[in-house]
Amino acid sequence: MENFFEGFDFTDFWDDSDYAEKEYIEAAPSDELIAGVEQELGYRLPASYIWLMKRHNGGIPARTCFPTDSPTSWAEDHVAITGIMGIGREKRYSLCGEFGSRFMIDEWEYPDIGVAICDCPSAGHDMIFLDYRECGPQGEPKVVHIDQEYDYEITPLADTFEDFIRGLVDEEVYEPDPEEEKAEALEMVRNAPFSPLLTQLCQKSGAPEKAERLIRELAVRIVEEKGYFALHGDEDSYRLYDIQFWLYVNAYPGVEEQAYLKEYPNILAFGSGFSTGGYAPGFVEDWLKNRKKAEIVFKRDGGLWMSEAAGKALRGQLG
Repeated sequence: MENFFEGFDFTDFWDDSDYAEKEYIEAAPSDELIAGVEQELGYRLPASYIWLMKRHNGGIPARTCFPTDSPTSWAEDHVAITGIMGIGREKRYSLCGEFGSRFMIDEWEYPDIGVAICDCPSAGHDMIFLDYRECGPQGEPKVVHIDQEYDYEITPLADTFEDFIRGLVDEEVYEPDPEEEKAEALEMVRNAPFSPLLTQLCQKSGAPEKAERLIRELAVRIVEEKGYFALHGDEDSYRLYDIQFWLYVNAYPGVEEQAYLKEYPNILAFGSGFSTGGYAPGFVEDWLKNRKKAEIVFKRDGGLWMSEAAGKALRGQLG
């Protein structure tokens, strides 16, 4: 068989953890097994893939990222893989295993363009495939990323499996610079526009400019402390939760608890401007439980209200 990966150093390429051993790594495949798997899948596997699998049949590489020229649901400039499927049927993440190629096509409705070769950290919501559309079932497939989250959009990655393996890079390449991330977060909380709902709530407060300034000043303090903008269980996060709730019940008195929790993400958790870019519901629920226990928030006639003392203190900050 032709010698592939000439000059490529496989030292430390594989991360042979207990998890990799349990879920991915199979014994070296025999020619009979390879032929059987190819027949089951309906495609001739790339010679470079077979060459590698005969030396290490499936597993988790130490370098798990591949650069892209266009954004995907995973990142703006790269995709990530969890592991490489081996030739076999025994492990769950083998080509013909429980969560192998046909499973992703038949159960997850990925396009039937070839063979799923790598799973991704999204737990099935994007995959790496060998793409046989141009070459046919017996040809040399390209490697593509298929994004279920983007309506199964296909992004070309490499012309061959070998090129794909050679192109994998360490995830540290894409880790943001902490100072740069902090500077971007500060710019956002100082100047980015509020969501339509938060803008509306500030206006209904009677002092929209002061309400906006109070929120931004608190957000700046959070970024200065954490290096990014996120709300957790700390004191400043709780103050910002308090402000959001006070603004909301000032505009919509007596809101039901579940209705508020459902509406909360639209205030500042999501949005293209001033936002945390997401949230963990548990922190909001814990805040609400804590505030009800402290009688800062209370339930009356099926709705939520803020205590007079807490509301007065917040109104005082608006002048």
